Amino acid sequence: MTGKRAPEVARSTGATSWSWELIRRTSAPARLTVSRVAADSRELLEEPFSVWFGADAVEPLSEPEVRGLRLYLSLGGVLFVDDSNPSRGAFGRSVRQELSRVLPESPVVRLPPQHVLYKSYYLLDGPVGRVEGPPYLEAIQSGKIACVLLSSHDLLGALAQERGGGWTFPIESGTQDQRELAIRLATNIAMYVLCLDYKDDQVHAEELMRRRGRQRQ
Repeated sequence: MTGKRAPEVARSTGATSWSWELIRRTSAPARLTVSRVAADSRELLEEPFSVWFGADAVEPLSEPEVRGLRLYLSLGGVLFVDDSNPSRGAFGRSVRQELSRVLPESPVVRLPPQHVLYKSYYLLDGPVGRVEGPPYLEAIQSGKIACVLLSSHDLLGALAQERGGGWTFPIESGTQDQRELAIRLATNIAMYVLCLDYKDDQVHAEELMRRRGRQRQ
């Protein structure tokens, strides 16, 4: 999903990489061809998952865009907001302001470390992207479900690739371990959208604890 500005081409490739990694690592379905979708278009309602990313402050949404995005979220769509320049924060602040118009009675909250998103596929201790960012994701929730996820980590920047296959942007820490964790976060987000909170079931608790124990040995 985009606003009135055309999306940055370089980071747009991160969405394709996201789909490819999901297909490669899991049995989940994904489309390798991604497209730009307007907030007030009928096409948005056909997508279970959309990404709104950028580095600069966004222009105010029109009333049709506010209504379209509200309808999308009310029907079960999930929106991932990714700040490409979190150190400046202009994009994140402006999007939060627009989301307060879309869902005026639903505040932005921090996801707790034990949230199911961090164990929907990989067991993660927290979020990371091209930049390390804060040790949490934020969300707007509808009941138990996070219908909007907000990242200050430039996740698409970590996933973006050149046509020849190399990575477009360097990782802030300079280590590929951070990029791998970013890919794992992207995988978890996609699996959360597809499976919602099924791993909160206590049936999975014993196996999850065993896996965590093996990771820490």
